[in-house]
Amino acid sequence: MADPTVLEDADIGGKTDRAVVRDALGVGVAVGLSGFAFGVTSAGSGLTLLQTCTLSLLVFTGASQFALVGALAAGGSPFTAAAGAFFLGVRNAFYGLRLSQLLALPRLVRPFAAQWVIDETAAVTLAQPTRRAARLGFAVTGLCLYILWNLTTLLGALGAEAIGDTDAWGLDAAGPAVFLALLAPMLKTGSERAVAALAVLLGLGLLPVLPGGVPVLLAALAAPVVLWADGRRNGRGDAR
Repeated sequence: MADPTVLEDADIGGKTDRAVVRDALGVGVAVGLSGFAFGVTSAGSGLTLLQTCTLSLLVFTGASQFALVGALAAGGSPFTAAAGAFFLGVRNAFYGLRLSQLLALPRLVRPFAAQWVIDETAAVTLAQPTRRAARLGFAVTGLCLYILWNLTTLLGALGAEAIGDTDAWGLDAAGPAVFLALLAPMLKTGSERAVAALAVLLGLGLLPVLPGGVPVLLAALAAPVVLWADGRRNGRGDAR
């Protein structure tokens, strides 16, 4: 006879295990396929097949990977490229703080699970009504994404080597296009849109006058500037 507490946990909030798996696979497949664009972009930026695949295997966070190869392609130094990728990846540490409490995984599992703490796994996990569903969503999303992202990265890099000059085919724009497509739905508030707009202005405006990779780092200043402006506006509203 099944444990009634398990059944209740599996169905609470009207969400069964099958529904969780379906949602997780949907996210995993949709985003995992964009690894092809990273493979093409990375190969077009001058990285070898081994370097491209190693980035996806070990870094495994699309925004940071695109930022790294984009800065290198623009002529930036490896230091500034790595710094930009690092600052973009810091957000995953904050996801990890929340997910560690929610998932409550065994200590031996946590170092391996940390590799899968990214935007998509965090979004699927936090949307679940129970710990059981959260663990299932995290595991399925992470596994699906990791396998597909690395497989499509390999295919993209091999394809880029086969066709030669990616600039001639316009494939150098694939990476930024995919990144923008992933980012746009996340901009739901006015402050978030303001940060994005200011970051674009800073990045593009400083590109002609600063070394490659540096404008990406300075574009990160958009967030504190907008937060400061919001704080002043809210302070004035309270004063009235």
